[in-house]
Amino acid sequence: MAADALLTDLSKQLASIAFQLAKQEIKLLVGVDEEVQKLQDKLGFIKAMLDDAEKRHAVKRDTEKLWLEQLQDKYYEMDDVLDTWSTARIKAEIEKEEGKPADITAPAVVKKKVCSFFPSPSCCFNLPLRHDLGHKIKKLNEKLDEILNDREKYGIDFNRQPEVVERPRTTSFVDESDIIGRDTYRDDLLSVLLGEGSPKERKPHVISLVGMGGLGKTTLAQIAYNHSEVKAHFDKRMWVCVSDPFDQCKVAKAIIESLEGQSPSATELQSLLDKLYSLIGGKRFFLVLDDVWTEDSTKWEPFRNALKYGAEGSRILVTTRKTRVANMMESSPIINLGVLSSDVCWLIIKKIAFSDDYGEQYRDLEDMGKQLANKCQGLPLAAKILGSYLRGKMSKKEWEKVLHNDLWKLEDIENGLLGPFFLSYYELSPSEKQCFLFCAVFPKDYQFNKFELIINWMAQGYINSKENMEMEEKGEHYFENLAMHSFFQDFEKDENDGKIVSCKMHDIVHDFAESMAKDVCFKINYSGDKVEKDFKRARHFSLIVKETFPEFVYEAKNLRFLNLDFISSPIVQPKLFDHLTCLRTLHLEGRSILELPNEVEKLIHLRLLKLSCEEIKELPESICNLCNLQSLDASKCEELEKLPQGIGKLVNLRHLLFGNGKPKIKSFSKGIGRLTCLKTLTYFPVGKGEEICKLGELEYLNHIQGELWIFGLNNMVDFGAIENTLKKKNHLRHLFLYFNTLEEVKRFVKGEEEKEEEEEEETEEERRRKMEKDVAILNALEPPPCLESLVIGFFYKGTTMYPNWMMSKLTYLKRLFIGYCPNLKLLPSLGKLPLLEELYIQFNPKIRKVGDEFLGIDIEEEELSESSKNNNNKDIIIFPNLRSLTFDELEEWEEWTGIEDEDEEEEKDNSANAFVTNNTPNIKIMPLLQSLDIGGCGNLKCLPDYLRNTPLQELKIGRCPILEQRCERGIGDSWPNISHIPNIKIGYKYVQIAGQLGDSADSECCPM
Repeated sequence: MAADALLTDLSKQLASIAFQLAKQEIKLLVGVDEEVQKLQDKLGFIKAMLDDAEKRHAVKRDTEKLWLEQLQDKYYEMDDVLDTWSTARIKAEIEKEEGKPADITAPAVVKKKVCSFFPSPSCCFNLPLRHDLGHKIKKLNEKLDEILNDREKYGIDFNRQPEVVERPRTTSFVDESDIIGRDTYRDDLLSVLLGEGSPKERKPHVISLVGMGGLGKTTLAQIAYNHSEVKAHFDKRMWVCVSDPFDQCKVAKAIIESLEGQSPSATELQSLLDKLYSLIGGKRFFLVLDDVWTEDSTKWEPFRNALKYGAEGSRILVTTRKTRVANMMESSPIINLGVLSSDVCWLIIKKIAFSDDYGEQYRDLEDMGKQLANKCQGLPLAAKILGSYLRGKMSKKEWEKVLHNDLWKLEDIENGLLGPFFLSYYELSPSEKQCFLFCAVFPKDYQFNKFELIINWMAQGYINSKENMEMEEKGEHYFENLAMHSFFQDFEKDENDGKIVSCKMHDIVHDFAESMAKDVCFKINYSGDKVEKDFKRARHFSLIVKETFPEFVYEAKNLRFLNLDFISSPIVQPKLFDHLTCLRTLHLEGRSILELPNEVEKLIHLRLLKLSCEEIKELPESICNLCNLQSLDASKCEELEKLPQGIGKLVNLRHLLFGNGKPKIKSFSKGIGRLTCLKTLTYFPVGKGEEICKLGELEYLNHIQGELWIFGLNNMVDFGAIENTLKKKNHLRHLFLYFNTLEEVKRFVKGEEEKEEEEEEETEEERRRKMEKDVAILNALEPPPCLESLVIGFFYKGTTMYPNWMMSKLTYLKRLFIGYCPNLKLLPSLGKLPLLEELYIQFNPKIRKVGDEFLGIDIEEEELSESSKNNNNKDIIIFPNLRSLTFDELEEWEEWTGIEDEDEEEEKDNSANAFVTNNTPNIKIMPLLQSLDIGGCGNLKCLPDYLRNTPLQELKIGRCPILEQRCERGIGDSWPNISHIPNIKIGYKYVQIAGQLGDSADSECCPM
């Protein structure tokens, strides 16, 4: 596995340690610093050797493989020892701050409010541990000496030239009779190539065929290149296999040679491009650039400038595995090549295997052949190689052998089938190679969640945390690069921002990853049978246990990743944590698991703990001693009621994950505010009591990103110092402010309404205080300006909702929901929100009128005149981007008015949207409104006149008898202000719309 990256982080750790020892003159143990220095001195030489192995790509000899495996194994040992050393110092610092003995096994309370927690070297941890670490480091140094000395014994020569990866050269020739299953792509491509050019199209006009290795991009390009209509259509045709590296002079010479039949004598790029210009200037040409890898636009730019002088209709066809290449070359269109059907794969296999002589004697092989076609997973290359492999093998026994083995494990197939993926693999950086190979531990057809993949890469140490770029951001970059190299497919994207959320990996790409990681990655479905495998080098393990827990797991003492699925057992054996102490990632899955043992604290290297245990109700306090933990994923723990009291000790925690349904946790204990590295905290309950976490602790968690649901705001007592709680969280995008607790909200949703009697017993003074309190809380909780969606409700007791920040600060807000506010009488002024697209007003029974205050503009003559002066008679646009507006369950709502003249009896302008006088500007209201939804507003009598000038496409009115009757009397005659709407639904069974602001709808009546 990508050896180069294995030592990068370790080198920096050792350098940091050695530097601190020298600077502070700290002697943690006599001789320990000297041993550390010895390791440091060897790192440069070790890294050079591993770099060399990386450059040579494939180590051919078994002795070389064995030697490099030993070196890599020692790397992991060194990493574990140094991580133990670092962890001990962190805990010692914690104990020092608590004024307790520095015992590594004792609980610690963290007081640090920093994201990078590396303690001062002035602290000393206990002597036995220091002695043990010093001894281990010394032994490691000795073992490394032995390994390095063995290189001569194994005959490893580091002076020989690096092996050059053979990249196949392509030509324009193809036997079109061999091509099956690409008719649609061929026809689409020919249509683009033969289409008439226009003066407005970009020159040169580039078309790209994109897809992973083995999909037939080159073959399709060859078909197009040799098509009779293409030959007749273009004056000049050129075929160039570009490959990698992109040598500008070689490419230019190849294009010219393709035109003239001989290589030019010029050697300078400018001279070559001048020659190219003279040959294609004013002529309609077709150039194929096959197998392009470079993303460097500076290398392509000179060719772009020379080739743009071709005649209209000239075309350049590019084949590449990388979408970034197609984008860099400004391709239009980009044709992403898909896989073939199994039936087509069988046709290819049959055609090659039987050499067109497929008689009745072979019919009994057909069923197996079709099953074999499924193994090709739609890759024409796989079908061709399999067909070639089967040629001459006509017995059932031979075909069964192929059918019951992985293709890449068959003799002579591995290099042919997986060979194309080596080229893409060697394009990756060492860290990206590790990230890719890590995917082999998951089963085929696994739906990879991008975020989960990234936090796993972080946990395994594949992402360097010492650089300026955040680990998550760098992981995103790695993921995108793997996707661009076609290692991932079947992308699912977020509807809002278009970013990839999840993906899959092609089965044969997965085979390739497995073949590269076969010594360190294992997947076992254990049902009690004996397993004959050597797990000494195992690093990644995915295990399904049906009944008896297998003892062989304890042999894999060097495991760094364990995905353990208990199908029936409710108990996680403490013995597991005694043996697998090197784990960086632990995923425990099992519906029946009820308890996590205290022994989990022995996993001191753990970075990611994921628990998919639906019945587990609380986590052990000992989990708080895992001071290296970066991610705690409890998103599948639906019954979780309690987090540990010492949660604040997890100083390196970056992601605390809860499920979409939200847990049953009523409050957090004190200390959440110390987790200043925290980036993900989707759920925050405001509880009651002295020992629980207060809302003010959120003030220090300014790295929180994505979404945040706050419940129980009405539990707040001291709300005078919360004004900075939210507004500095510049990475927060979706905010949910609920004044009731999650439990109360769920009861309401289920129809289990309570507290009516209690509320009736409240005095008028008590109700007034509650209203004023909620108003004060909302005013103080100013969100960050980059917020995109906001939900307020359940149950906000205020009669008004006029926080200054709502009208002036939310300049990026796109979606707003205001609902379940039992006392709200007036809607806030929202018309000036510049980007608001969706607005939901739901279950606010005391609202009687929606008027000018809702639009957010005062229409007094004097003010409009002043506005006219300031805006130079420009239009005033109210709700400039609003596209969807919904009112639901406003039981007392009677009147909806807009901007009116002072004398309502005077004749209005034809457009209620444009009041034009000598002193007033034009006023436009909701100029982009597409959908209006009104339901359960039984007293509403009329719609405002300004709707007639909105581009409404859909109007829904349900459970509004007055409005429905008016519509039934005739839209065209009695209600001209809505007669222009093409889609009007009256009296329909109204469908609730809430839930669209969040992904976790508990019901149809609230955004949960």
